[in-house]
Amino acid sequence: MPHIRASRDADVAAITAIYAHHVLHGTGTFETEPPSATDMAARRADVLGKGLPYLVAEHDGQVLGFAYCNWFKPRPAYRYSAEDSVYILDSARGQGLGRLLLSALCEAAQAAGVRKMLAVVGDSANAGSIGLHRTCGFTHAGTLRSVGWKFGTWLDVVLMEKPLGEGDASPPAAP
Repeated sequence: MPHIRASRDADVAAITAIYAHHVLHGTGTFETEPPSATDMAARRADVLGKGLPYLVAEHDGQVLGFAYCNWFKPRPAYRYSAEDSVYILDSARGQGLGRLLLSALCEAAQAAGVRKMLAVVGDSANAGSIGLHRTCGFTHAGTLRSVGWKFGTWLDVVLMEKPLGEGDASPPAAP
């Protein structure tokens, strides 16, 4: 049974490899060149430095996937809205790891004060990610048509959202 836990420095190599596969073979990310382990470590440090969660799914010592969130936009008024990212090792896809990671990520983000989780799903044909988010309680918020160009084709972005905790029913706690 996979175990969801906070990521560690030692996980960066596995995280980098998982993400590189998605960059090179998928449309869930619009990056076209895989970032280095140094770049991925810096991105992780940025997320953690903001007090936001960066999780991994592990089984028998192997990292099978990762999930994190980061502020949707850098301006202060967005500080209660975060965008999630979930990536699974290709050979471990379809086993429910995405659901476990995304559910745990939403709980951890809510504990960190996030009130709205956003999904910016690369490629409107990405049924796996759209279905994952729908299963975890996200609703469709819109589609941006032909905003990315990868693998010789135009790609859409599907926007999805999920309120966390009280959502917009009350003001956030003072920082």
